[in-house]
Amino acid sequence: MGILNTLLRAVTWWNGATLNTLIYTSRKGVKVGEDEQGNTFYHTRDGKRRWVIFNGEAEATRVSPDWHGWLHHTFKEAPTDRPLPHKAWEKPHIENLTGTALAYAPAGSIRREVPADRRDYEAWSPK
Repeated sequence: MGILNTLLRAVTWWNGATLNTLIYTSRKGVKVGEDEQGNTFYHTRDGKRRWVIFNGEAEATRVSPDWHGWLHHTFKEAPTDRPLPHKAWEKPHIENLTGTALAYAPAGSIRREVPADRRDYEAWSPK
């Protein structure tokens, strides 16, 4: 199974990084840090280009706001060098769960295992 995983990572962009990205990273990249999900962040020696190599599926919403700001040159220093202050009321970052079994489903949604018992609604039928 190890060879298959290595082959998948080498030729598919959604399983981490393509072979070209890995070669570019090994030649030009300087590792800046990792986030709590194991994603690794790099920049070129001159600091002009920044990128991430995902640990697993390449899903942009898996990048926390701190690292997102650094990737888009909003912050000069990486979160490993200068962490952003967080408020006590801030919730931890989670990826976008739309389209998964963990996606939000309001009461009454047909996606819930047990839909809400609706006594306040009467279905309309034409006469």
